[in-house]
Amino acid sequence: MISAMTGLSAGSHTVRRAGMAPLRWLTGWWRIIFFGASLLVLAVSPASWRADNRHALMRHLYLDTAPILPWFTALCALLTLVITRIVVVTALSYGLSRYALEMVIRVLVLELIPLTAALFVALRCTIPNGAALAEMRRIGHFDALLRRGIDPVVTQALPRALAGIFATITLAALSCVVALVLAYFAVYGWTAAGAAAYTHVFGHVFNPAVALIFVLKTVFFSLAVSIIPMASGLYDVEGDGSRESAALQGLVRMFAVLLVLEAASLAGNYA
Repeated sequence: MISAMTGLSAGSHTVRRAGMAPLRWLTGWWRIIFFGASLLVLAVSPASWRADNRHALMRHLYLDTAPILPWFTALCALLTLVITRIVVVTALSYGLSRYALEMVIRVLVLELIPLTAALFVALRCTIPNGAALAEMRRIGHFDALLRRGIDPVVTQALPRALAGIFATITLAALSCVVALVLAYFAVYGWTAAGAAAYTHVFGHVFNPAVALIFVLKTVFFSLAVSIIPMASGLYDVEGDGSRESAALQGLVRMFAVLLVLEAASLAGNYA
C-alpha cells in the first residue's frame, strides 16, 4: 500500500513537472528578452560608464577579440581560397564561369562568414562568459556586490555582452573584406584588369535590400550570441544553477535563434 502511494506521488510529481515545462520555457525566453532590453538601456546610460566599468569593458573587448582575430581571419582566408577554387573549376567545367564569382560572394560573404563569426565568438567567448556569470551567482558573488551597493548586471554582465557584440561584428566585417579581396585575386590574379567586372558583380549582389539584410543579420547575430548566454547565466530557470547547465541552455537557445535569423535572411535574399 505504501509503495503504491509512493509510486502515485512520484507519478503526480512527474506530471506536474511536465505541465510546468512550457511555463518555464516561456519564462526563460521572457527573461532573455527583458535582460536584452535592460542591457541596451544600460549601454546608453551615462551612469553605467564610470571609470571602473570602462576599464572592465576595454579589458573584455581586448580579451574577446584580439586573441581570436588572427586565427579566424586566417581560417576565413583559407576557406575563401578553397571554396573559390572549387566553385571556379566546377563552373568552368559546366560552362557557367560568369556565375562563379557571384556564387562565391553569395555563399561566403552573405551566408557563411557572418554565421561562422557568430558561432566562433559564442563558443570561444560568450558561452564561457555566461557560464562564469552562473558560477558567480551560484557562489554568492552577486549577492556580495549587491550588499555593497554595486549592480552586478552593470559591472559583470554588461561589459561581457558588449564585448561579444563587438567581437562578432569585428570578425565578420574584417573577414568579409579579406574574403572579397582574396576572391578577386583567386579569379583574376595579380592584375587590375578585372576590377571593373568585379565591381559590377559586387554591386549586383549587394543591392540596397541585400546590403540592409546583411547588416541587420550580422547585428542580430551579435546580439543573439552575446545576450542569450549572459541571460542563461544570470537566470538559470530550467537548470540546477551550475556552469554546465547555464552553458547548455545558452547553447540550445542561441542555436534556435541563429537558425530563425538565418532562415529569415535566406527568405529575404532569395524569396
